[in-house]
Amino acid sequence: MFLLIFFICLLFFVSWFGVFLLRQHIIIILIAFEIMLLSINMLFILGSIFHDDLLGQAYSFFFLTIAACESALGLTLLVVFYRLRGGISVSLLVLLKA
Repeated sequence: MFLLIFFICLLFFVSWFGVFLLRQHIIIILIAFEIMLLSINMLFILGSIFHDDLLGQAYSFFFLTIAACESALGLTLLVVFYRLRGGISVSLLVLLKA
């Protein structure tokens, strides 16, 4: 049990490192953000199993649905941005300011 919680926390902090410290590529940032959401869901499922309650599993299911919609929308915006600007570098995101 402790080893699984340690693995989930390690996965969360590795993805945190990818989101906040490796700001070179937007694809890496999105993948790291998705890994962060998945580690949070694993923690909800583990807590649900530990407390013998289905509420954490149901919450995790809805949370995964929202995360899938978020990643589909983010990738769609990246494709549109690539078609308009010709690149998806984080330094080009400054051009989005109105």
